[in-house]
This record gives sequence, structure tokens and C-alpha cells, in this order.
Amino acid sequence: MDVLGSLGTHLSCAPRGRDVELRGVALHDPAEHTAAAADDVLLGLGVPSPAAAARLVGGTSAAAVVLHGAPPLDERVLAAAKRSGAAVLLVDPSVPWGQLANVAQTLVLGGQGAGDLFAVADVIAAVVGGPVTIEDQQSRVLAYSYRQQGVDPVRVQTILGRRVPEEAWQALDGYGVFTHLARSDEPLFVPKLTDQLGGRLVAAVRAGRELLGSVWVEVDDPVDAVRAAALVDGARTAALHLLRARASADLERQAEADLVIEALDSGLPANLARLGLPSTDLRVIAVQAHAGEGEHGAALLAFSRATAGFGWSRPGRSALFGNVLYTVLPCGDDPATAVDWVRALGRELPAEAVVLAGVGGRADAASLPASRGEADECLALSEGEPVVYDRAWARVLLRRLAAVAEAGRLPSRGPVADLVRHDAEHGTQYAMTLRAWLAAQGDSREAARVLSVHPNTLRYRMQRMAAVTSLPLDDPEQRLAMAIALAITP
Repeated sequence: MDVLGSLGTHLSCAPRGRDVELRGVALHDPAEHTAAAADDVLLGLGVPSPAAAARLVGGTSAAAVVLHGAPPLDERVLAAAKRSGAAVLLVDPSVPWGQLANVAQTLVLGGQGAGDLFAVADVIAAVVGGPVTIEDQQSRVLAYSYRQQGVDPVRVQTILGRRVPEEAWQALDGYGVFTHLARSDEPLFVPKLTDQLGGRLVAAVRAGRELLGSVWVEVDDPVDAVRAAALVDGARTAALHLLRARASADLERQAEADLVIEALDSGLPANLARLGLPSTDLRVIAVQAHAGEGEHGAALLAFSRATAGFGWSRPGRSALFGNVLYTVLPCGDDPATAVDWVRALGRELPAEAVVLAGVGGRADAASLPASRGEADECLALSEGEPVVYDRAWARVLLRRLAAVAEAGRLPSRGPVADLVRHDAEHGTQYAMTLRAWLAAQGDSREAARVLSVHPNTLRYRMQRMAAVTSLPLDDPEQRLAMAIALAITP
């Protein structure tokens, strides 16, 4: 459901909950009775009405049934699902059954035979008649055809740099190419726009209403209807491959995230071994990312960037919990590795994104939960730069004590409380004066310098303060308690 939700899928009912394991995919054949196993997901092709859907759902032994439609679920279908125990998923009717079948097979069967996107590019190039690139929604190159002879300079830069050069992107955007891709599946011929950017034929790669990317063919002139139709077919095939790749990646991310959360909660070494992490010299990083008005958009993008690539190619393992990205990173005594990781992640996000981060202390498997707590507390202190527990533990301690004070557990009477009340009632600055005197370790001249007053003025204040409350300044324990109370008092 987590993956299919991105295709406009709604879980309408799940009588047995979401923890049902699926092992196969079956297709409903309206012409004959479809036998589905108890652990199958049944794709309800050719179901013309709610009554027919109710008959299918009520009579199947499948664990889940997928139907085209929009919520809410018809009451007859809901009653049938409760009888049979089958979960019912409603999918936006604009999503073709072919795409659903491919994604479902990837999710359930593990994505065997997902195919080669480069081979798709080769086939399109051969049929349409020109070098091909397949790009994602951010104009990054995912695959390209073997045939690239005689291409223009922009095509060369695109393939070598793995994305469309900025100047070329601006020219294409000005011509309205990306607006067309967002709205239409029809191929668009783009004439030569600059000296280095030749003619192009482009078509959207789409899953239902979601734009996944685009296919570009370098051509000098508009093509005939047959070649244009071939490009559309190639774009549909590319969509299947992209959906399968995304589904597999999402499954890997979810499995990794589950293990990371378990490790942070329980500190079990077995989870670290399954994640491919050492059992010592680890740190937990907590990251929040904010951009624009979306509450979780930047956080989801940060999670996607943090988990991009194969597990063995990434130093850390990550999970998104609420709007906080947690990453367990091997880095030992030196937290610089963790700080560099946060900064590298920030460079992967949009320029307007604000990244806040906290880095917990060094941990082994058993102390990972403690490192996570430290990372959370450091995150709360972050104002832009990553906050590292090793350097900020004093601020963390004072923040904990401040939380205690906010809960009403700080004594409401005593020297500091008396001075704060006097300041509020008479406009004096006695609490500030005592804070400076304690910070200067009793050096009146240094305290006066910090306060920008004459030393005699400070001494006079100290005398007046002693008349307001008892100030046992010669007692080390009392001085420590007053310093702490002042540090956590707003």
C-alpha cells in the first residue's frame, strides 16, 4: 500500500489488517471462474459494476482484490469483503491495468525480470530513427541508446553530465516543452532552439496522472504518425520499467527503515548485522528539512536522497520517522564524518531547503537508543549548522533542566527566584548581575566589564541584592545551584 498509494490507490477496507503476506498475483478473467490462492492479490479486470465487484470480492479466496474506482467503496462490496476477508484496493481508473500488473508483480514477487531501460532506449532509437535519452522528472539521464553518432553538443553534455545543461533546459522551458509534458501524452516536435541544441521529438513517460519522466529522440524534422506512435509505445514501456525500479527501491527503503527503527529502539546487534553496519563506533544523526509550505515534502526528499544507491555504496542506513530523518553512520570518535554527511545531504536538496541536524554521541549497538536521544536533543538546538553532542553536551544538559523548570519542578523560592521576582516588580537587573558575577568566578572587575558598568556600581548592586535575599556566595554548592538556576531561567 505504501508504494501503490503513489499511483492513486486507496485501501478501502482490510478485514484482516495490513500485515497479510502476499505471495502471488492473479488476474480476473470475466469469461471464466478465476481461481486465486489465499495469499494472492487479485487484479479485477473487466468488472463492469458494483454488483459484479461485490460478487467477485465475496466469492474469492484471495487476500486482496484491486479494482478500478474512486472511494468511497460501495456498501455491497464492503459487505462482501467482510464476508470473504479480502482487502479491497481502489485504484484511479486512469492507471492502466498493464502498469498495475507490473508493479504488483514487482512488489509481490520481488521484481524478477524488470528488464533493461537501456534496451528500451535502443528499441525506440531503432524504430523512431534517432539517438534516444530517457530522463526522469528532474531532467536527469536514466538511460540512453547505443546509437549516438552525429549528435549535437547538448546531447553529448547531457549524457556525460547525466542531466540536461542549464542553458539548454532554459531554452526548452521557454519553448513550453515542460508545460506540454505536464499536460499531454502526445509527442511534441521541438525545432532547433540554439546553435548547440538541435531538433527533438519528446514524449511524456507517465503512470496514470503522474509524470515519471520523458523520452527524447534527436530528429531534424517532424516525424510521421507511425514513428510518433512508436515513440508513445516506447514511453509506455519505459513507464513500466520506471515503476518497477521505483517499487523495488521503495521496498528496499522500507525494509531498511524498519531495521533502523528497531535498532534505535532496542539496540540489538543482530539488526546492525542485517543492515551491514559494524556493532561499534556508530553515531545517530537526526535531520529535519523544511522547504516552502509543505510539512513533509523536504523530509521525504531528504529520505530519498539519503537512501539513494545500493546499500553497500552508502556509508549509513536511514529511516524516516514522522518528519525526522534518522541515519546510523559509522564514524567513531571523530564526529566530522557525520557533519560532512549532513552537509553533503544539504547540497542534494533544493536551494531553498533549510536543514537542521543533531549528531549523537559515539555508540555501540546497545547504546544506539541513547545516541538517538542525544541526536534529538542536539537537533532541537540546531539553527542551521549541525549540532554535535560531544561539543554541545552542556547546552543539552541545561536544556533538560530547563524542561524540568517548565514542568514546575524548579523551586519557586530561593535566591534566584527572589531576585527574578524583584527585577520584575522594580525594574532592577539583579539576576543579570549575579549571573555575570558567577560567570566571572567572583572577579568583580571582569563582571563589571561584561555588564558595561563601573566596578563600584557592581559592588553596590551586590550589597542591595543581599538585602533582597540571602546570597551565600562563599558556599561552593550554593554557587553551583544558583548558576544552574540562572542558566535555565528565561
